[in-house]
Amino acid sequence: MAKYLDVHPVNPQPRAIAEAVRVLRGGGLIVYPTDSCFALGAMMGEQRALERIREIRKLDHRHHFTLVCADFSQLGQLVNIGNAAFRLVKSCTPGPYTFILPATKEVPRRLLHAKKHTVGVRIPKHTVVQALLSELGEPLLSSTLLLPDQEEPLTDGWTIKEELDHVVDLVLDSGDCGTEPTTVVDLSDGVEVVRVGAGDVSRFE
Repeated sequence: MAKYLDVHPVNPQPRAIAEAVRVLRGGGLIVYPTDSCFALGAMMGEQRALERIREIRKLDHRHHFTLVCADFSQLGQLVNIGNAAFRLVKSCTPGPYTFILPATKEVPRRLLHAKKHTVGVRIPKHTVVQALLSELGEPLLSSTLLLPDQEEPLTDGWTIKEELDHVVDLVLDSGDCGTEPTTVVDLSDGVEVVRVGAGDVSRFE
């Protein structure tokens, strides 16, 4: 059964954050809130956790996984980013955007798009996520918690706990964080808005 931890959205309890990180470091899979909606999270190098995300969401190998970063310096270690893309990403972060960029050798090959060798990266603006990343000390492998038989992500932490009780290890709940996933922008070859979500797309037009 999954653990359920209710945390304050502005001042998350350190003990709860530490417990979530303990589960992650043990190879576990968690559900956590972001500035767009709930997401599945795991350590970047945990292959079994990655497989569990694929199973839960019924994802194929063309899916772009996201690496959630605490700051821009962390993001810069994971992707190759030119000057124009750098300025664009910098102007949008932190916020509800995911950017697809060519990955560096720091990213495990199994996380990359099979043909493009790209990966999604983002810097969220959410106190709980930032606390989680600070305690973890490295980027978090992430995927929007959108179940294959549903049109919108789940918004209630306890409902998530009940639905995914035997397939995730911990649910970190700080209240409703909406149903809109991030806006996804592919910067690997020009600028292409792949998905319109919570982030304003006018700056990419």
